[in-house]
Amino acid sequence: MRYFAVLSTAFEQYDDEEDIMQRVTVTLDDELMAELDRVIAERGYQNRSEAIRDLARLGLKESMIETGKIENCVGILSYTYDHKARDLAKRLTTTFHDHHDLSIASMHIHLDQERCLEVSVLRGKTAAVRHFADHVTSERSVTYGELAIIPSPADGEPGHRHGQGESHDH
Repeated sequence: MRYFAVLSTAFEQYDDEEDIMQRVTVTLDDELMAELDRVIAERGYQNRSEAIRDLARLGLKESMIETGKIENCVGILSYTYDHKARDLAKRLTTTFHDHHDLSIASMHIHLDQERCLEVSVLRGKTAAVRHFADHVTSERSVTYGELAIIPSPADGEPGHRHGQGESHDH
């Protein structure tokens, strides 16, 4: 016999200050519920709803990335490489200079005698950021690379506000 955990039993809408929230019922098998409860405990979520909202956001973001619906992004590119590899540091520096429109900042860390870690913040069209990251991580002697993408408003949009102040750009 299979048992299920039910997270909620009501379909209702409620207003939490300015955010309108929907209450839904989700039925999960016991194994999935146990795994979710383990993640909730490990990450210190206050309740199941917070965890499920985060998981839903993550899933939606991944779906939007896969389908090309996130046009602009901020990317965090991290990669390790052998700094003694012939001309690699020079090639990487040239690549970043050639794409200065995408590269906001970089941090360089010496991991040991041979390996370095580079963490770069990129901003621009998602396709261009991904293409750039693929180019960097496919360089010979780059030993590991990963790109994290965060949705971002379009470049050139009007500035933002701090509190009640006027809109401005940085």
